[in-house]
Amino acid sequence: MAKGANQKGKLLWLARILQEQTDEDHPMTIRRMIDLLQAQGVDVRDRKSLYDDLETLRVFGMDVVKSRDGRTCGYFVASRTFELPELKLLVDAVQSSRFITRQKTDQLIRKLEGLASVHQARTLQRQVYVAGRIKAMNESIYYSVDAIHAAIGAGKQIRFRYFEWALVWGAEKVARRLRREGGWYQVSPWALIWDNENYYLVAYESESAQLRHYRVDKMQDITLSQLPREGGELFRAADPAAYAGRMFGMFNGEQESVRLRFENRLIGVVTDRFGKELFLNPDGDGHFTVSLKAAVSPQFFAWIFALGGGAEILSPASVRERYQALLQKELEGMK
Repeated sequence: MAKGANQKGKLLWLARILQEQTDEDHPMTIRRMIDLLQAQGVDVRDRKSLYDDLETLRVFGMDVVKSRDGRTCGYFVASRTFELPELKLLVDAVQSSRFITRQKTDQLIRKLEGLASVHQARTLQRQVYVAGRIKAMNESIYYSVDAIHAAIGAGKQIRFRYFEWALVWGAEKVARRLRREGGWYQVSPWALIWDNENYYLVAYESESAQLRHYRVDKMQDITLSQLPREGGELFRAADPAAYAGRMFGMFNGEQESVRLRFENRLIGVVTDRFGKELFLNPDGDGHFTVSLKAAVSPQFFAWIFALGGGAEILSPASVRERYQALLQKELEGMK
């Protein structure tokens, strides 16, 4: 090997070795650095040059720290972009997310492991168990989200097809079934909302002149239109945060002004659902009432029912009657 072989790459290799192989519990000696550099074809004949290289990396911003254990001296990278507890938190979030498919989960965790030393990476290989968690089945969702962001940034409309999961009788399997018999949807995208572990697109549909929402993992063949977006005034007037709070489970329902009565113990449940800006009216010693706009749908009624006797629909009478009829139907079905 010629003297000074591969010296141009020496500093880069040294930085990678320190990033990948060292941490506070695993410092590396100069001798070990020389061995690893030589394994990459870097000739290191002068130990002093390594001390100079380590100092260069420090000046550049790498947090290289010297440690001593008895007579042994070593070096390690003390701080990184993400600390180990932060990486563990991210790994747990990825593993427990219903939105992220199993394949993408594995890919993302491997990338997160690359941000730690090889020793720390082993502690990231953990399994988070969440009761009833089902991973998403649409791997293309990541590209769909990117395409929607691009359309929002460009101020353009998008076209896509929308599907639902349907049971194929005889084949005994679940398959995609396109809505509108495979026809195209064309909308003006305005926002992406994360609700109940799913991404939803909030968009303006010119045909109905209304804001609509779509599960992103059920959208396919997204293409950018050259037509400018529409419905901006309606979207801005809707208040995206309030809009998301009204849409129970993000299912369509007629927007209605409703007045509800709750037991005081449910104040946390109500504010979690609708936010802290609601105007609450005391109603006796143990209750309060609230007036709001909500998407009145089966999911809305299911939410009220789940609160048991602690929640009551006061008005309008039409919504009370629909709820009562739904309860009566369920009771008759149990007979």
